[in-house]
Amino acid sequence: MTATIACPTCSLVQCTNSLNQSGRVFCARCGTRLRTEKRDSINRTAALALAALILYVPANTYPIMRMTYLGRTSENTIWSGCRHLFHHGSYGVAAIGFAASIVIPLLKLIGLFFLVLTARSSRWRQERMRIFRFVEIIGRWSMLDVFLLSIMVGLVKLGELATVVPGPGINAFAAVVVLTMLASASFDPRIIWEPPAEDV
Repeated sequence: MTATIACPTCSLVQCTNSLNQSGRVFCARCGTRLRTEKRDSINRTAALALAALILYVPANTYPIMRMTYLGRTSENTIWSGCRHLFHHGSYGVAAIGFAASIVIPLLKLIGLFFLVLTARSSRWRQERMRIFRFVEIIGRWSMLDVFLLSIMVGLVKLGELATVVPGPGINAFAAVVVLTMLASASFDPRIIWEPPAEDV
C-alpha cells in the first residue's frame, strides 16, 4: 500500500510503497526515520490489556498497605482508603484518588479493548481515533510515582509512631499501571485508517 509521508526534519514529502525488512522507513533526503511499524500490534495490545484487566481485580481487592499503630494493625485497599478520606471530609482528595486509581485504569482498558476489537473495521474511524486520543490523555493520570511517594512519606513520617508495610495489592496495582502503559504504546493508530483486507 502506497503512503505519502512528510519528513518532520526537512519537510520533504515522499511516497513509500513498503517498509524495509526492519519495519522502518527513512527520509530520502536527510535520513530521518519516518515510520516504524509496530509489528503484531493488535495481538500485543490485546494480550497486555487482558493481563492488566486480570490484575485489576487483585489491585483493588488486596490491601495496598498494612499499618500497625500502637499495637493495632489495619489493612487498607484503594477503595477503603478513598472511603476513609471521604468520611473524614477530604472530598477532593478522595475523588482524585478514586478517579486516578479505579475509574481511569478501567476506562483505559475498555477503550483499548474497543480499539482492538474494531481495529480492522471500516466504520467509526473518526470516533475510534478520538477514543485513542482519550486513552493517551487519561494515561497520564496513572500517578504511580505519586502513589509510591505517598507510601514513602508515610514510612518516614510515621517511623517513630507506627509501622507501614506495603501490601500485596501494591504489586498488582503497579503491574496494572505498567501493563496499560505498554498496551497503549503497542497499539498502532495507523491500523484504524488502513482499508480492510478485502478492499486492498
